[in-house]
Amino acid sequence: MEAKRVVVTGLGAVTPLGNDLESYWQGLLAGRSGIGPITQFDASNHAARIAGEVKGFDPLQYLDRKDVKRMDRFAQFAVAASRQALEDAQLQITDLNAEQVGVMIGTGVGGLRVMEEQQEIYLNRGPSRCSPFMVPMMIANMAAGLTAIHTGAKGPNSCPVTACAAGSNAIGDAFRLVQQGYAQAMICGGTEAAVTPLAVAGFASARALSTRNDDPTAASRPFDRDRDGFVIGEGCGVLILESLEHALSRGARIYGEIVGYGMTCDAYHMTAPVPGGAGAARCIQLALKDAGITPEQVSYINAHGTSTPVNDPTETNAIKTALGAVAHQVAVSSTKSMTGHLLGGSGGIEGVATTLAVARDRIPPTINLANPDEACDLDYVPNQSRQQTVEVALSNSFGFGGHNVTLVFRKYRS
Repeated sequence: MEAKRVVVTGLGAVTPLGNDLESYWQGLLAGRSGIGPITQFDASNHAARIAGEVKGFDPLQYLDRKDVKRMDRFAQFAVAASRQALEDAQLQITDLNAEQVGVMIGTGVGGLRVMEEQQEIYLNRGPSRCSPFMVPMMIANMAAGLTAIHTGAKGPNSCPVTACAAGSNAIGDAFRLVQQGYAQAMICGGTEAAVTPLAVAGFASARALSTRNDDPTAASRPFDRDRDGFVIGEGCGVLILESLEHALSRGARIYGEIVGYGMTCDAYHMTAPVPGGAGAARCIQLALKDAGITPEQVSYINAHGTSTPVNDPTETNAIKTALGAVAHQVAVSSTKSMTGHLLGGSGGIEGVATTLAVARDRIPPTINLANPDEACDLDYVPNQSRQQTVEVALSNSFGFGGHNVTLVFRKYRS
């Protein structure tokens, strides 16, 4: 079977910078931080008391009251962003095409909020008071399942759970399904709502989180010498992928083309990347090979860029290994400097940002980059967005367990 070309025709976003596509994108270009004190629970006794929270989200814009009560926040985000993306793509799911439209939405931890709430009920009020909806609200696949239920998509449906690489794995897996003819269109991305007491406590105990509590907007500072950990975030990003043939047949607006997908594992450590970034470098190289793209053709990389002491120099080295002599000529930025780290949702919103960088020839900045680390010596687009032609862009996502994913986006040319 001949591989099909795959294009992006719709985008949706629920993020710490805004709850729709343009609010998110304009926030990125403005270099605005979406990070502030945690408001969803009393964090006064936590070491880390800041997060990239989604603000002002009203699930009743997308769901009825009964459904909202039976869905964890991570699944609400997914349905909202998916409906936005379908509307943006002007793609209607009907009885005629439902079996050819699938859903692939990844998450790192799923319904942790509901799990924590129900555990408290169990301990204080007994097992008989636990909700009968606890399990379906909690399980990680439910964002993808509920998105299908609320959109009518009956095609392939799955949920990668590969920690912080989950959203990018979902986009890559959806790309393969369309490319190989298993679906005409896919709703894909990543979602997370893990700003919860237990998640914040656990990541802080692992010394992964920033404790710059008195200056939250400056806390996420990828590639900066003074970074002290990532800032947890929440939200969802969704892309509509279609075969080029299907998109053209219905006169769809095309943002760009997805042309490559690389995936490797470090097989090294539960949380730390392999020193030197060999696994990530190989991932980038595999994605470029899959796309038929040379390092010289790459314009921009949306970095994983978590703002942790170990990740940032490791990713920098991986990029230099993968791209060789041209690495210093490529613009690299971390949008996590503005949104925080959405864990399994990060690949979704970063896939959206990378697509728009290609479509609109604008590169979001890395904010809070005041004192570059000597080990981080690439062009990180510091503090201000950049107008630049973006022909080819990569999006990197790396997750606990050694999961590495790189996606390749390219301008659409007929």
